[in-house]
Amino acid sequence: MWHNKALQFALGAAVVAAFALSTQPSYAQQPYGPNDAPNLYKFNYGWAKLPDRRKFGAVVGVDIDRDGKSVWAFDRCESATDCSKSMLDPIMKFDETGKLVKSLGGGMINYSHGLHVDKDNNVWVSDGRAMNNGKGHTVFKFDQNGKLLMTLGKPGVAGVGQDTFSEPSDILVAPNGDIFVADGHGGPQSNHRIVKFDKDGKFIKEWGKKGDGQGEFNVPHNLAMDSRGRLFVADRANNRIQVFDQDGKYLLQWRQFGRPSGLFIDKNDMLYVADNSPDETNPPYRSGIRSGSVRDGIVRSFILESVEVNGVEAVAVDDAGNVYGGYTNTLNLRRWTPKTPVATR
Repeated sequence: MWHNKALQFALGAAVVAAFALSTQPSYAQQPYGPNDAPNLYKFNYGWAKLPDRRKFGAVVGVDIDRDGKSVWAFDRCESATDCSKSMLDPIMKFDETGKLVKSLGGGMINYSHGLHVDKDNNVWVSDGRAMNNGKGHTVFKFDQNGKLLMTLGKPGVAGVGQDTFSEPSDILVAPNGDIFVADGHGGPQSNHRIVKFDKDGKFIKEWGKKGDGQGEFNVPHNLAMDSRGRLFVADRANNRIQVFDQDGKYLLQWRQFGRPSGLFIDKNDMLYVADNSPDETNPPYRSGIRSGSVRDGIVRSFILESVEVNGVEAVAVDDAGNVYGGYTNTLNLRRWTPKTPVATR
């Protein structure tokens, strides 16, 4: 009798466990291999147009204006690494035809990196390096006309305190105005943390350290947020995306999008991930842009990097579904358009 009850209990527990597992999203199960998802986009050659004699530097930041169609890009002023020696404006706005309509930030940036446009259409950028000129390791907030509204960090000073950064990589402003900074780009002085501030720039908290465990980072390179308010972190050198709530509680990680350099989540909760790594860094994943819904984590499209190997660093998507990639090797801003119209909700 006891054995029968024990068997019934064990079978019941197994059924409950199986049901619980069946209701959980299976992020590991993908309909395609790492490089096999279809390319749903066509390349627009020569979309971005610069004035005569102006050339792109490494385009390391891309985002969409609140109008849903204009594109902001952040480059390194015709240089591979250094904007400080140039008075060119590294922050540029392009209209939907690719025409440059606005630029700002000349003479203020050493090492261009992250770019974010908040809900009020303010433009945030990070300066990731100091060069003995009183600049760098900072985050700037500009209005659309280039007026400096806020500075986070101490210019030219690397640190791990509440008011210092070391190689800040990206910025994201939540709908309530809280500011998140991905602090660290992997250099010898780099931090590996996420820092949270309120809308006025007052320190709230930080989390993370160098490592590969849950909530640890090795180059937190880019940030995005979905409609549920979850914070996505491109943990680049760990070949994964980590997802947190806004208090830093670890929720999950995804590796199926490759080695993430750039992240973007559109209004339909589609996640786009720029993977610019050499193939041997994260085999068998190849360089390109993968996309899939944040609701199930399944990769459904892959723009295979055929224009340039290991080059696409930043990604953004406008309301019409056009995909923009910022390039660090051939120094360019490129666009792909959907092969079929994109449904919006």
